Amino acid sequence: MPTTSRKRWTNWAGNQTCVPAAVERPTSEAELAEVVRRAHDAGQHVKVVGSGHSFTDCAVTDGVLVDLSHHQKVVAWDPETSRITVQAGLTLSKLNASLAVRDVALTNLGDIAYQTVSGAISTATHGTGRRFGNLSTQVVGLRLITGDGSVLECSAEHEPEVFAAARVGVGALGAISTVTLQCVPAFRLHAVEQPERLDDVMARWDEFVDEADHTELFWVPGTGWAITKRNERTHGPARPLSGREWLQAKVLNDNLIFGLGLRAERLRPGLGRRVQRLAPGPSRLEFTDESHKVFASPRWVRFLEMETAIPLAAVPEALERVRRLVAGLGQPPGFPVEVRSVAADDIPLSPAYGRETGYIAVHVPKGAPHLAYFQGVQGIMDDYEGRPHWGKVHFHTAETLASRYPRWGDAQAVRARLDPDGTFANSYTDRVLGPVTSTGT
Repeated sequence: MPTTSRKRWTNWAGNQTCVPAAVERPTSEAELAEVVRRAHDAGQHVKVVGSGHSFTDCAVTDGVLVDLSHHQKVVAWDPETSRITVQAGLTLSKLNASLAVRDVALTNLGDIAYQTVSGAISTATHGTGRRFGNLSTQVVGLRLITGDGSVLECSAEHEPEVFAAARVGVGALGAISTVTLQCVPAFRLHAVEQPERLDDVMARWDEFVDEADHTELFWVPGTGWAITKRNERTHGPARPLSGREWLQAKVLNDNLIFGLGLRAERLRPGLGRRVQRLAPGPSRLEFTDESHKVFASPRWVRFLEMETAIPLAAVPEALERVRRLVAGLGQPPGFPVEVRSVAADDIPLSPAYGRETGYIAVHVPKGAPHLAYFQGVQGIMDDYEGRPHWGKVHFHTAETLASRYPRWGDAQAVRARLDPDGTFANSYTDRVLGPVTSTGT
């Protein structure tokens, strides 16, 4: 099992870094369990890292950092139930490729596919669609390495309390070894992307989220325009983007021009707006392709992101307040504000627990000032009992969060049972969940 000592680790966005005592790269469940067992016996902390796409310090440690890049195989496929079991380090992009050859898919995905399966579910990564839950709701089984190195299997039928909590465990309950996911028959998405006036969309917000299976919008700060996306599930023929359309969609609709403009602005005031004005305006696009190719897009500009879950009905009011905040910042942020919808679920630490949810996400390019913007947005979302995306920038603590999750105590009790010595604790879990206690409270 490859081991590296005292090598600096940095996340994808470059805003989190640490120098762990050791980096371990297990290839099997037995090796993963042995890493945790040795660390526990030596009194060391353990943190597991996938692709490093979280913007928080959830994987930062001065103990043992477990790199899952060698733990990414498909373990089992059951064609009768359409369930696939994979090692925790498999990326979503590789999982999608494995599912495609079996003519199945996940029922919903987020808009990037760089994350590992375990990292995505641990932080409640989600896509969009009023009737569709986050990625964790598609999990039907897990195998966990607990704080002392023991292996625990859980599902809705076996260890249901553990299973309920571990689907969104924030890296605090154990090291996920394998994940079993429920798949559906492969399908395509008919996509329509077009600019619309934001006020018009917000005036019929409730109707907008029902106009297609998966709807979202990107408001362009400093303007009254949004790029709307409607993806309808279909088994009709594919009609992928042409080369020109692909550039239109990925360059204009997926943030590259905005990021380049802000970088130019830092070099010379006024230059950024000139860069953005030289680009062609967004235009209507219509295409049909395999679901995973439509759901996910590449990210060419590194950025920081904050995303908050609020009641779905509160989105228009909250977004209008964000617009007023942005107007008072002077220079508009260089990235659009993303708005999505997600179905309610029953996972204790899921931001969508128990309520139909709207997500509002704000971004800035890597290195750009963000505190005034992000803290201002969090203050707005607090008025709607906002719950942070666990893998994205936020300023919450256990004291501010506990009352917002009706089953907070259930998750803490599972944590106390699986990791009573705090093997998987770090500054992030201590801050947002509180230290591990023997009672779980």
